[in-house]
Amino acid sequence: MTAGAVEPHEVTTPVTARPVIRVGAPTERRNPLSADLDLMSTRDVLTVINEADRRVPGAVAAVLDEIAATVDLAVTALRGGHRVHYFGAGTSGRLGVIDAAELAPTFNSPRHWFCAHIAGGPEAMWRAVEDAEDDDRGGAAEAADCVRAGDLVVGLAASGRTPYVLGALAASGAKGASTVLLCANPEAQAARSVDVFIGVDTGPEVVTGSTRMKAGTAQKLVLNTFSTAVMVRLGRVYSNLMIDMVATNAKLRGRMISILIEATGCSEEICRRALNEADGDMKVALVSLVSGVEVSAARAALSRSADQVRGALALLAS
Repeated sequence: MTAGAVEPHEVTTPVTARPVIRVGAPTERRNPLSADLDLMSTRDVLTVINEADRRVPGAVAAVLDEIAATVDLAVTALRGGHRVHYFGAGTSGRLGVIDAAELAPTFNSPRHWFCAHIAGGPEAMWRAVEDAEDDDRGGAAEAADCVRAGDLVVGLAASGRTPYVLGALAASGAKGASTVLLCANPEAQAARSVDVFIGVDTGPEVVTGSTRMKAGTAQKLVLNTFSTAVMVRLGRVYSNLMIDMVATNAKLRGRMISILIEATGCSEEICRRALNEADGDMKVALVSLVSGVEVSAARAALSRSADQVRGALALLAS
């Protein structure tokens, strides 16, 4: 072999340059209030973060009308036998998974009511899956596979431009689902392509581009507000008491007794007895105690009122 020749195993193929996108969302801008964060004392770092976080509740308050519209869409969908879907990537996707996962144990809601989809699949809950959020076709294909007409699809994207999320929203809308985009960019162009746009103005992050901070906090607050209100509207709360909870441990079994005492004013002994007679069904025990009817009558009234406590009590009162 001549001098300077390259051995066969040394031959390399040029690497194709990967796409680069510079995002102009507010979350990507530099925050002047946190300049030189790395030179501050620990206490001052915490103060800067805490003061920035104070902006979030006000930003959420500014979009309550849009959240209310989303709640109404979800209630309509669920009452019609349809589902609510969350599509997100990265932090946004993880927050959607958390919200959906917490509803069944908190409100005893059917597990199929809320479905969470995250770019990159379950593995993306623990690590970043390369280029997953840039896969608009993957988002569209996933939505086409599981979303049905009448469903509600909520896209979660801090920047408001995540391709995976926008692909899922477009495919869902084409199938006849209602669509919502929740983001931290009030100027997102995708606002025009969804039924409801929730653009929470949280501004630049303390650490530039770290949307797990204010943008993530805002998304968590909106999701908490949204899903809790949906459960209230569907009758899974009586007054301000959880009445559809699943008692899977000693603390929760004790909480059921405490809630019955609060709701009815009866003694602990009476509430325990009613709950036992109702086979652990707190709604049945509650209706029985408030109306003064036997457990069997309370169960029948709930059945006739679509499992709504207020409706069952009204039936028994008449």
